Amino acid sequence: MSSFEDVDTEETVTSLHMTLYHPGHQRSGIFQSIKFCNRETLPTSEVVKFGRNSSTCRYTFQDKQVSRVQFSLQLFKKFDSSVVSFEIKNMSKKTNLLVDDKELGYLNKMDLPDKCLIRFGDYQFLVEKEDGESLEFFEIQFFLSIRPLLQENKWLPQKLTPECGSCSPCSTQNNSPMEAGENEW
Repeated sequence: MSSFEDVDTEETVTSLHMTLYHPGHQRSGIFQSIKFCNRETLPTSEVVKFGRNSSTCRYTFQDKQVSRVQFSLQLFKKFDSSVVSFEIKNMSKKTNLLVDDKELGYLNKMDLPDKCLIRFGDYQFLVEKEDGESLEFFEIQFFLSIRPLLQENKWLPQKLTPECGSCSPCSTQNNSPMEAGENEW
C-alpha cells in the first residue's frame, strides 16, 4: 500500500498558446497540417521550426510565400532563474520577422516576450506563454482566428463576451436607478 507522502507531485508544464491568422486560411488550406485546439507536449531540447518544408519543420504552412524554414523557437533557462523562456530566430533569407515592433533579419534572434505578436507577410501569430516548472517538457496549443489580430497597428481585444452572451449592452433585471461617481457614466 502506498502512502500519500510517496506519491510523486505533478509538475506544471510551460505552455505556449498561439493564435494564428492569415486572410486566405479558409480557401487555401494554409494551416491544414496544424491541429488546432490540441495540446502537444514536446521535449525541452527540441528546436521547434515553422515553415514550408515538412521534412525540416514541425509545423508547416501550405504556402509558397513562406520560406522552407521561416522561424524557430527554442526553450532556454536564464542564469539564476527557475523560469524557462523562449527565443525566436528568423530563419528566412527573404522575409524579415516582426516580433511586436522589433524587426528580425535573417539569423537574428531575441527573447520571446510572454505575450507578443509575430508577423511576416500576411501571417499574424498572437503568442502567450504560461510559466511552468518542468525542465523536461513544454506544450504548444494552436488556435485559429477568423479576424486579423492586428488592426491599424493596435492589437484587437480578445473575445470580450459579456455575461449575457452578446456584444450589445446587457439588459439587467434591476431597473432601479444606480449611483454613479462624477467621472462614471
